[in-house]
Parts: sequence; structure tokens; C-alpha cells
Amino acid sequence: MTVDNASMGDMLAAAVPMVRTLNLEFIEVSPERAVLRLPDQPEYHNHVGGPHAGAMFTLAESASGAIVLTAFGDQLSRAVPLAVRAEIHYRKLAMGPVTATATLGRPAADVVAELEAGARPEFPVSIALRREDGDVTGEMTVVWTLRPNG
Repeated sequence: MTVDNASMGDMLAAAVPMVRTLNLEFIEVSPERAVLRLPDQPEYHNHVGGPHAGAMFTLAESASGAIVLTAFGDQLSRAVPLAVRAEIHYRKLAMGPVTATATLGRPAADVVAELEAGARPEFPVSIALRREDGDVTGEMTVVWTLRPNG
């Protein structure tokens, strides 16, 4: 399944209202990597003038969802992707626009093989949050599953 940045952005914005609310931008989307951007928006700042922690969490989780839907879009007729758990670490103060870069923690083929064997596979997605200067301001891991339909 090939998904371009605009169509993934439109799809997630339609399905996930927070994507629209935060005006997330889809920079790159592939089965190997997803990059989303949170523009600098004063209405979503925290008490020190940077993006609120909740906005950064949503940015990172949305990047993880974009890569999951792109990597496993061909499995949607038989399984639904669900986030199982997430852990985030805020490393440095984020100011201005922030990007989230998500990568799969397991080969997609291994996850699909587990699904085909009748299991409910779990797999991590790692996300790095960066300021415009490239410094990592946070790191997040979201563990996803493909829950078989029926």
C-alpha cells in the first residue's frame, strides 16, 4: 500500500480530531518512517512558552499511528491497529515548532507472520521529538497491536 503525505494526513485528520485541532503537518510517511510537525502555536503553549506536553504527546502518538497505518494498511480488512501502551520522556525544553520521527521497532513481515499464525502481535514504535535546531527534546515508545477482527 502506498500512502502519500497528503492522503495520510487527510485520513488521520478525518479519523482523529486531535490531528486537526493541533494542525499537525505530515512531512514524510512511509512503512519505514513517519515524520510529523507541530507548528509553533501560542494557543498550545505551556507555562514556559513552549509546546504543551500534551500536544507533544499527541504529535508523537500521531506519528506512530501514521507509520502503523502505512506499514499495515493492507491488513485492515482482518485486524484493527490499537495502541496498547505508551511511555514518554521529556529530555529538554522544546520551543518553537517540533517534529516527531517515528520508526518501527520490528520488521513488518514478522508482525504480519504472527497475525497469520493466529496471534495478536505487539510491536513497538520509537519516536524522537526534535526542535528546529535538531536537538532531541523528548523520546516516546508506543506499543501497538493488530487485533484480529471477529
